[in-house]
Amino acid sequence: MNGTLQRTPLYDVHVAQGAKMVPFAGYEMPLQYADGIMAEHQHTRTHAGLFDVSHMGQVRVRPRSGDVSVAAKALESLVPADIVSIKPGRQRYALFTNEKGGILDDLMVSCMGNWLLVVVNAACKTQDIALMKEGLNDTCIVESMSGRALLALQGPEAGQVMSRLAPETDDMRFMDAREIVLDGARVIISRSGYTGEDGFEIGIEGHDAARIARLLLEQPEVKPIGLGARDSLRLEAGLCLYGSDLDETTTPVEGALEWAIQKSRRAGGSREGGFPGADIILQQFASGAPRRRVGLKAEGRAPIRGGAELFASEDGEQAIGTVTSGVFGPTVGAPVAMGYVDTAHSDPGTVLFANLRGRRVRVTVAEMPFVSSRYKR
Repeated sequence: MNGTLQRTPLYDVHVAQGAKMVPFAGYEMPLQYADGIMAEHQHTRTHAGLFDVSHMGQVRVRPRSGDVSVAAKALESLVPADIVSIKPGRQRYALFTNEKGGILDDLMVSCMGNWLLVVVNAACKTQDIALMKEGLNDTCIVESMSGRALLALQGPEAGQVMSRLAPETDDMRFMDAREIVLDGARVIISRSGYTGEDGFEIGIEGHDAARIARLLLEQPEVKPIGLGARDSLRLEAGLCLYGSDLDETTTPVEGALEWAIQKSRRAGGSREGGFPGADIILQQFASGAPRRRVGLKAEGRAPIRGGAELFASEDGEQAIGTVTSGVFGPTVGAPVAMGYVDTAHSDPGTVLFANLRGRRVRVTVAEMPFVSSRYKR
């Protein structure tokens, strides 16, 4: 393994569990364990899976004045989401955008009372932290919470596991966030997830991480889950992977993420615009975008992978779109994918053809998610 790769605080836990380690976003990360990707996927859908997401960036944004609303308003200059209205103990999905309306990263923002917790993607965290330091320096202190770990416990039995170990989590609902003590360790826990299942994210100091991970793995409902199953789970749930399904050339409207821009930030809202690329994004709200992220279901058993071109007919010469992510969906029992097509071909039920190793395979535009979400509302 390349000696320049970083390791999370859970590296030894992964090795002890028999993980196959691979490079991912500059880290050595577990691709799968002995049971294999298919079994890990199904275990998460039926019981509870433990994921190491410590490679992601955890950032504390503190207002210099002590007034968290100042920090929230400042962060709104970088994202189109309504940050000001996030109540203490709640979190919200957001997007960093550029002047052309493109997405620099997607992220989660939690209000922890008198400060904001921002969780960003691993491959983007250096640029994201620099962006926040430059944009918020006058009003906020931006601190990378380096050395911390982040665990994700996901699945229909995640709630009963956490209730057993930390009873105060039982009343948490989807997108709640709070600080608690878990087996003597102070952690920040949120209730959301990247699988479509009920679940929790647990931010914890690195020196406590392996112990807490082992405690969770000792629970009869829990097994370790790697990157392979994480990808198939999130795709069945219709959730984007930054760098594959979203990037700097994709606007939120093209990405079908209008729901991430609250009415207060849209045209006519109380805090309309004021974020990078607002003119372009708000214009697309009004007039539509030239292309659209859609779900795709393929015939047969072979998955249609990212990069495959999409055509309007079996013998069409001009591609009308591209697949960005594709897997065989174990829960669906069929190949599922997402990608971008021109808006004229984006309606559910539209039949398209994907280029699969030199032959055209029939695919149908489908509603997402492919598997219904089961968050605890």
